[in-house]
Amino acid sequence: MLALKIQNLCKTYPSFKLDNVSFELESGYIMGFIGRNGAGKTTTLKSMLQFVHPDSGDVFINGFDIKKDEFAVKNSIGFVSGLDGFYNSKKIKDVTKVTKRFFNSWNDSLYNELIQKFNLDQEKTIKTLSAGMKVKYQIALAMCHDAKLLILDEPTSGLDPVSRDELVMLFQDYVADGEHSILFSTHITSDLEKCADYITYIKNGKILKSSDSVTFKESYLLVSGKKDDLTEELKSKIIGLHVHSLGFEGMILSEDREKFSMCEITQPSLEDIMVHNER
Repeated sequence: MLALKIQNLCKTYPSFKLDNVSFELESGYIMGFIGRNGAGKTTTLKSMLQFVHPDSGDVFINGFDIKKDEFAVKNSIGFVSGLDGFYNSKKIKDVTKVTKRFFNSWNDSLYNELIQKFNLDQEKTIKTLSAGMKVKYQIALAMCHDAKLLILDEPTSGLDPVSRDELVMLFQDYVADGEHSILFSTHITSDLEKCADYITYIKNGKILKSSDSVTFKESYLLVSGKKDDLTEELKSKIIGLHVHSLGFEGMILSEDREKFSMCEITQPSLEDIMVHNER
């Protein structure tokens, strides 16, 4: 079953356009949604969830058409944003009491387990929490109403490396039953290296590539060599070419490997792929 299917999603602003965004995610997997700040990640998420009205396109989540079944869709998802959207003067336990009423199902046992795991004191007010603890609280709320799809918009940006690693392991456990899925929008690619089964890369409002993570990474190669070996033909094949006093370096498509037999070739990380594509 498809957890998410987006077809030709468009949204135009005076200075930005989301241009026919399409991708899909099967149940039981984690998809990393990457791109530099301003590339269109948040606009895509807001448009697909009807937080802003898209100009055109279709969105199906957990088998529901969001245009026809918005209530059913929002009962079947958990949304976490790095932004602070709480009533800051309220205690955690009071925010939870109100939040749980909005959903058809709620798992108190799981909620209490996560609250304990995240070391959250329910007597504390929201305003006393650090940015990282607020994110952890949002994640606890998002997971506890049997959300089949978690949609995470830059959730780990305010967390320290240890907390980020804990969340990555939690996300992996969450999808392990094959019935839950995660769309994980972030520019912290090291988190995705650990957990993402699929990668979708957006650049300037357009999907540059969407595939399983192994295929995504293996479709690119890093190259470096001497300046004397750099012909005009080779220059045209290099993504993010950087020429310096000792030679050159850049990235190529794997299909062009034979043309660079005289160069040093290595496998890129997700961060390398982003950096070279954005140069």
